[in-house]
Amino acid sequence: MFERPHHGGNLGWAAEIAGCPAFSLLDFSASINPFGPPPAILVAIQSAFSALPHYPDPDYRHLRQAIAVYHDIAPAWVLPGNGSAELLTLAGRTFADLDSTNLVTPAFGDYGRSWRGAGARLNLIPWTVGSPWPWLVLQTKISKNQGLILNNPHNPSGVLLSRTEILKLLPDYQWVLIDEAFMNFLPPAEQQSLIADLPQFPNLIILRSLTKFYALPGLRLGYALAHPDLLHQWQQWRDPWPVNVLAEAAAIASFQATTFQAKIWHWLPLERAKLFQQLQQLPGLTPLPSAANFLLVKTEISATKLQRKLLTTAHILIRDCLSFPELGDRFFRVAVRSREENQRLVNALQHLLMV
Repeated sequence: MFERPHHGGNLGWAAEIAGCPAFSLLDFSASINPFGPPPAILVAIQSAFSALPHYPDPDYRHLRQAIAVYHDIAPAWVLPGNGSAELLTLAGRTFADLDSTNLVTPAFGDYGRSWRGAGARLNLIPWTVGSPWPWLVLQTKISKNQGLILNNPHNPSGVLLSRTEILKLLPDYQWVLIDEAFMNFLPPAEQQSLIADLPQFPNLIILRSLTKFYALPGLRLGYALAHPDLLHQWQQWRDPWPVNVLAEAAAIASFQATTFQAKIWHWLPLERAKLFQQLQQLPGLTPLPSAANFLLVKTEISATKLQRKLLTTAHILIRDCLSFPELGDRFFRVAVRSREENQRLVNALQHLLMV
């Protein structure tokens, strides 16, 4: 018997409820690009099979160089990881020396897991989704020895935070971690990333993920960008070879997939706006504007009941928000998928809500 998931994408749990094979489900619960992985990445993975009898380079020189060139920074400022989850675990140890870390909630659940595991303290700042972001509260510090976590675009709301406003906060905190896991879904001209500001702020840590944009969650690949001294310490803390050779090959190829990147930057705004409009027209549903590849939706009926009905009647999985205590059972989240798949979701919701 599968336990209720804390993250999206738990198809085994959902398939038990739906009474069908997991591969038959249409998964809107995990915010993964529906068009990836691009063919060039699959070719790169296959080409790396010959490297399987050998250990990865413990310094990941080629991968760090590829990431550094893409972001126009020095390789010493790059540390690849086994997904953002591993890097968050390392960050928790760094922040454990602080009096506390400010975190606006609702928030991605792995921040709490990582900080609790390291014995680090969190100062939770409640925020009502849909209202203005609490910049003023973040400027009110408990002590000088304090940290800050920001997620940009924010998960689960999809709100894009202003780079200018974030920069105002950086001098006031000992450490600032910005999780930019969904930032690459925005065209470069629209991104609010602080990567270019890293040299001016040695207290700044930026996390990036490749698994969502390139549809590679099974490979587990992310990277941290921060001052070399901090990354050197993290390297000493962790197990050797956290990134396997297949993930390394996929990552290097991903930075060269410029045609695929342009396709996604053109597709997402159109499909997200279309899905937002369709959900807005359904009774009892209020989607929130989003800059990411997902929509948070407020519902007048139980989200978990709606989730179960979609599974049993349409074999569609949406993300309930029970893992976000501030949202509870009156919100659900859906990924933006292809036009046909989005329409299938809308039709199923319409059937359930109109009866």
